[in-house]
Amino acid sequence: MFYRHITPQRMAAFRDFLTAEERCPATIEKYLRDVRSLSNFLNGHTVTKERASAWKESLARDYAPASVNAMVAAVNKFLTFQGWNDCRLKPLRLQRRLFREDRRELTKAEYDCLLQTAQALGRERLALLMEAICSTGIRVSEVRYLTVEAAAAGRTEISLKGKVRTILLPQKLCRKLLKFARKRQISVGEIFRTRAGTSLSRKQIWAEMKALCRRAGVSPSKVFPHNLRHLFARTFYRVTRDVAKLADILGHSSIETTRIYLISTGSEHAQTLELLRLIS
Repeated sequence: MFYRHITPQRMAAFRDFLTAEERCPATIEKYLRDVRSLSNFLNGHTVTKERASAWKESLARDYAPASVNAMVAAVNKFLTFQGWNDCRLKPLRLQRRLFREDRRELTKAEYDCLLQTAQALGRERLALLMEAICSTGIRVSEVRYLTVEAAAAGRTEISLKGKVRTILLPQKLCRKLLKFARKRQISVGEIFRTRAGTSLSRKQIWAEMKALCRRAGVSPSKVFPHNLRHLFARTFYRVTRDVAKLADILGHSSIETTRIYLISTGSEHAQTLELLRLIS
């Protein structure tokens, strides 16, 4: 018990463990950031169940319940790795949401407006990148799998979190990707690159999309890469009504995760209530 300190050595070992599990870099940094949050709260004291619980309670004052549970999950992973299972924390109990907030939901019309604005501003790469994410449902961390070879084949193999899945690319998207690659004199490998030829980072993609909001007249709260994935999921399900197939395409291990993507907006829920006609 007296040696249960969160040290740089233990953090480095935890990083190596997550890397060996083939976690993506963004996930690894997120886990480490959450463990550092606990470490800062402890302020040099040893890890105990009581102190860890106090940390969780402090988070509940500043973060949404879902965010708290995500941080708790990361810390529990660290505690298990260290063999300190008696300090593991229980997540907050959440009531299943019936609908999503409208202010966070990107609509098809707003997506079209973003594309038109990017094209009008000469931001060809950004417009095509948003189309690529939204028409395939890939994660922003998977953009690097959109290669010249993949566009030519009409499909790409994505390897992430120890799983490999095949993503079919729409023919129209393939034509646009290959045309863009020729224009940029990219003959092999990744299509979306920086001027220096390196992969676009999540941070850069996020920043470019946010910079587009004001000119497009779309709320910044709705504009981020993952919302394009949400729009793909909702549109795909609306057409197919096949949640199992959608889960495979998105790379979800659990259909319950996919269902979260399909929660209707508040306005859609309100329209459904009106259709019930239960008020005289």
